[in-house]
Amino acid sequence: MNGVRAMRDASAQRNERAKQGAATAVALHGLVIEAVRQIPRTMSLTSLSTLSTLDHTGPQRITDLALNQGVTQPSMTTLVKVLERDGFVERRGDPSDGRVAIVAVSEAGSAFVRERRRSNAEAFTQLIDKLSDEDAATLAAAIPALQHLRALSEGLPNSSGSPTGIA
Repeated sequence: MNGVRAMRDASAQRNERAKQGAATAVALHGLVIEAVRQIPRTMSLTSLSTLSTLDHTGPQRITDLALNQGVTQPSMTTLVKVLERDGFVERRGDPSDGRVAIVAVSEAGSAFVRERRRSNAEAFTQLIDKLSDEDAATLAAAIPALQHLRALSEGLPNSSGSPTGIA
């Protein structure tokens, strides 16, 4: 009988964790969506994401950028032309294949991404400042879990240095 009770308890714990996980996911998703809607933009989200990707990962082929951003290669070519015209990226030839263009973020593009991140962080800081001390402390206590979650989503090693297995 103890074995059956233990199995029921384990099942109840899994169900509770699943409910908590779903509620947390909905709350985080809603926060991100609201932040994206409220923060003023001077360029499309795909352009911002492309610049951020280049700033984070380094130069890439247009085909790889298109795949990463979920757009067609012709769409990415057009987007890169606009970013290049505006001075945010530079196109270079691929030393291993002269037919291929490599796109790199320019210093102006990097500065734009840094300023954007600073501005977005400031918007969140102002929002957090509106929380009660208790809620702010609870949120601060969740920082390690949020950082680990971000690392998992990026496929990066977690704080222990072990790979997450997510590609």
